[in-house]
Amino acid sequence: SNLVSGSSVSSVQAANIGFFWAHWLIVLFVLVYIAYSRYIHMVAALFNIFFRSPVPRGILRSIDLENTENFGVSKITDFTWKQLLDLYSCVVCGQCQDECPATSSGKPLNPKKVIQDLKNHLLEVGPELLKASRKGDDPSANPGKALAGDVVTEDELWACTTCRACDEICPLDVEHIDKIVDLRRNLVMEMGQFPEAAQNALKSLGAREHPWRGTTATRTDWAEGLEVKVLSEDNDIDILYWVGCTAALEDRNMKVAAATARILQAAGIKFGILGIEESCCGDPARRLGDEYLFQTLCQKNIEILQGYKVGKILTSCPHCFNTLKNEYPQFGGNFEVIHHTQLIADLIREGKIKVGRSNGNMATYHDSCYLGRYNDIYKAPREILKAVAAERVELPRSKSRSFCCGGGGGHMWMEEDPAQRVSERRVQEIIEAKVALVSTACPYCLSMLEDALKAKGVEESIKAVDLSELVVEALE
Repeated sequence: SNLVSGSSVSSVQAANIGFFWAHWLIVLFVLVYIAYSRYIHMVAALFNIFFRSPVPRGILRSIDLENTENFGVSKITDFTWKQLLDLYSCVVCGQCQDECPATSSGKPLNPKKVIQDLKNHLLEVGPELLKASRKGDDPSANPGKALAGDVVTEDELWACTTCRACDEICPLDVEHIDKIVDLRRNLVMEMGQFPEAAQNALKSLGAREHPWRGTTATRTDWAEGLEVKVLSEDNDIDILYWVGCTAALEDRNMKVAAATARILQAAGIKFGILGIEESCCGDPARRLGDEYLFQTLCQKNIEILQGYKVGKILTSCPHCFNTLKNEYPQFGGNFEVIHHTQLIADLIREGKIKVGRSNGNMATYHDSCYLGRYNDIYKAPREILKAVAAERVELPRSKSRSFCCGGGGGHMWMEEDPAQRVSERRVQEIIEAKVALVSTACPYCLSMLEDALKAKGVEESIKAVDLSELVVEALE
């Protein structure tokens, strides 16, 4: 107003018109400019948040194997419209890379870079795709670069542990994991390209219905002497204990399965197991990109469970829990699924089992990614630890910000450079917390943490245990 102070009325009116049109010309220019600039995220993000994936998060898109010619994503047009909207929504803030365990351990994966590389590729080929579409041609006929290999390297794709730390922290709900798995699907199912260790795990899954190649154990060895009921002999049960491959076949985790069974027996719960009829839930196959093998295992398991009219399932593995609860419904497998920490916490709270507190040293709890970020189960494990441990401490990164153990996404069976082990970085945080005991509720986490404790040379001073083992020790 001071610019026109003392001016004539006509000058003020002329200035008003001039400023009015200058304002709107700038606004219109900015609106057009946004569509061709990095600032398009200001518009795209609004829609991206509105159309974000529903709860539970992290469920992978299924493939109609009988009516699909191409498996996974090989070209940019194979992504869904929502996945492409993700690319436009990224604000390049870098929070995903700060949280990513692969990035922080020196691996080639950077989730921010993956999204930006895919976006840059889309902007590069977009004009040609639009031109082909206007002519009536197939816009995907000439994809240009291969997404898996040229745009995003194979090393980047196989470094992901599918922990969802990147998805969880993103302020604009950009999803990274589904794109990485879709690219893995193309590598595995179309091109047959994947790490040798992953290939061995998938071969074992296909031939023996579990990923533990070389094991001589059976599905019921862990239950020797416990008088656990097998459904093929007696299906009069209230709940099915889905043991899982790792708890049934890996020596260390067999103790977790036995501890869980003892707790159920102490509470007087009628339960049983499938025994040799139990197959892998399919989680490793799906996360490694072999959707065909996953669906084969899934459909077989659903048929067996429905045959026994199973209604309620208990798991001690978060990966089994997430798959049975959240992904089996895609194929008609609708069951009530609970994790053993949820059940144990309920039993303690209701007084159905009595536990005493230990006189031990400081204890902490490590959050499993598939129990925490995937399913928001944070309270039950802490209630258990509170009931049995005299002293407790939270790790610096916990709950939704917990740091991955490094075993997810098939990495439980893949070789890692010792200098880049995610688990050892997590164990370093545990060492710095000055605890004598770290508890968890996942067989993958337990194995990875124990191996890292040994690698760090502190296995004598810090013990890794499953919460069920602590409860068994504390049973009165």
